[in-house]
Amino acid sequence: MTALRGLWPEMQDTCISLGLMLSIVLFMGLARVVTRQQLNRPTAHAFVLEFLATFQLCFCTHELQLLSEQEPLHPTWPLTLTYFFSLVHGLTLVGTSSNPCGVMMQMMLGGMSAETGAMRLLAQLIGALCSRYCMGALWSLGLTKYHVSERSFACRNPIQVDLPKAVIIEAVSSFIFHSALLHFQEVRTKLRIHLLSALITFLVYAGGSLTGAVFNPALALSLHFKCFDEAFLQFFIVYWLAPSLGKHIFI
Repeated sequence: MTALRGLWPEMQDTCISLGLMLSIVLFMGLARVVTRQQLNRPTAHAFVLEFLATFQLCFCTHELQLLSEQEPLHPTWPLTLTYFFSLVHGLTLVGTSSNPCGVMMQMMLGGMSAETGAMRLLAQLIGALCSRYCMGALWSLGLTKYHVSERSFACRNPIQVDLPKAVIIEAVSSFIFHSALLHFQEVRTKLRIHLLSALITFLVYAGGSLTGAVFNPALALSLHFKCFDEAFLQFFIVYWLAPSLGKHIFI
């Protein structure tokens, strides 16, 4: 009983974090419903949906990253959460990419016009930055002992290998993920979402301790904005250029 009481504060913090993530998923889902009902212009409609999707992805990843840095009851707990929320995003963010590399791939394959692609990229950039500042404001409330506002203003460099290895890891991760996206298109939707979630979890497991295994420029900007400010060239190469190169290799 004493041991359980000692674990309760940690469990309470974890439950609060999970509640925040699920709440933002529900809120973004409601916002998507309203957008589909109220916005008739296709351009504005696509922009808002891409913004909401990127905001949701970045928000949840910020909180997942925070949870992964705690001392979990079991070492597979962060990976379990990664798989679960990858499923949630796959089910709720249908029709959006939340990843600049995905937009560029569609443009290069002729599935999207340059104007639409530029609009979606802008929506992703705004969504990524808004989620970062929203998390900073939320953490300043101190809802858990891990929520501290200073966290959002510090550069927590995730790159634990030299630059060439980091570039290879992010490029290969992007290559594997986007090639899977194309090859899984003929697979039934429910099975495809599980396969992609499992793949994302594997990539995070394989490269998470080395570079964070982000393979998404918008997500990287949201997670490591301060690091881009302090070491722009390094982070530009690893988190923007490398995933784009990985996607281009496949195409």
